[in-house]
Order: sequence, then C-alpha cells, then structure tokens
Amino acid sequence: MRVAVIQSNYIPWKGYFDIIHDVDTFIFLDDVQFTAQDWRSRNRIKTKDGLKWLSVPVGTDKVRLIHEVRLASSLWQTKHWRSISQSYSRAPHFLRYREMLEDFYLGRSWESLSEMNQHLIQLIARECLGITTRFRDSREFELRGRKLDRLLDLIGQSGASHYLSGPTARDYIDDRCFQQAGIELEYKDYSGYPVYDQLHPPFEHAVTILDLLFHTGPDAPYYLWGWRKEANR
Repeated sequence: MRVAVIQSNYIPWKGYFDIIHDVDTFIFLDDVQFTAQDWRSRNRIKTKDGLKWLSVPVGTDKVRLIHEVRLASSLWQTKHWRSISQSYSRAPHFLRYREMLEDFYLGRSWESLSEMNQHLIQLIARECLGITTRFRDSREFELRGRKLDRLLDLIGQSGASHYLSGPTARDYIDDRCFQQAGIELEYKDYSGYPVYDQLHPPFEHAVTILDLLFHTGPDAPYYLWGWRKEANR
C-alpha cells in the first residue's frame, strides 16, 4: 500500500492532487506547527493584472498547531469568491464548478482552517477529478517520537509499505531511516506538466488547482497524470 502524508493547504496547486491520485491512502498532517504566510492559508490565482494572493485571515498567534487555527470572521470568503469570479468568469469551464464553489464560499461559514482545507481538497479530488484515494487524518493515530520518527510511526501504523514524498523533503529526510524501517521511499516528480490555454498569459504552473479546472474542465486529469501514460506508450 502506498501512502502520502502532507499538511492540508488552501485550494492547493495541481501537484498536490497529483500526489493524492498516486497513493492508496492520503493522510492530512494537521497536528503539526502552523506556519504563517505559507500554503496552509493562502494560494495564488491569475488575474488580468498578474498573479494575486488569496490569503485567509488566521490571526497572529505563532504557537498553534494547524488544526488549532480558528477563523474568527467569514468576511474573507465573499472577498475570495469575488476575486475568483472576476478573474475566471470568462474561462471555458467556470460555470461547471460555480455552484459547488459558491456553496463552499457563500453557503456556510468556516470556523477551522483545517476543517475547511480538508473539506475542499476532498471535494475537488472526488467530485472534480474522480480520485478514489482514501483520506485519513494524523489525529486518528497515537503517535510516538518527533519529526522523522513520528512520521515513520505514522506510516507504519497506516499499514503502508511505500511512502510517496514531495521533492522538497529531500532536504530533511534521511533515506536510511526508511530502509531500516522496511518502507520504500519515493519522491514525486513535478516536472513535465503540459501547459494549457490560460486567460491571462504568460503561463504559470504554480497557481491553485482552480485555474486548471476552470480552463480544462473534465480534461483536467489528463494535465495531471494522463499525459504520463501517453508519454510512456
């Protein structure tokens, strides 16, 4: 069984969903330190004036775990949806996802950053991309140790024999620890994603998954993983 373990992010970029697709179980790691001005609470969209950050207001407390981050106000939800609508209303598939996203942004108020992120990630994965991966939360487990030892404990308790990691983790992961634990370690390769027609060139990969959905609609899975199958023929 293959597993990936990543913190929940706010409307993540396409590579996040590519990893979800590639594993049997995806575990949200939201019982770790929250990092401000990071992907946990913000992401980027493309506008006619260039890239724009959408940031969720999360307060200034620096000593919190991700799942402890509360959202005091819902005013930002309307602002974010207005920015998204203004930037993408002319995209070919905007109407396909409008109702789902209006319900997310305008249909309810979110009080927890973790709950909100996890909900939208699972919604997009299942309803928009057809991903069948099982989702779990690290808080379901009683974990021992710190940092890498804790991660290895989590992977072991999940029953996985393979761990898929993002490429930046090479900077702090000791491959030998995985070998000693009998877990096969693999790093995700984000290179080679095909470009598609964006409303506001030049092309940019590092934006929220919504950009891909609005521009390519039901063809989005091709631009995430389908192209690899074609390339390997």
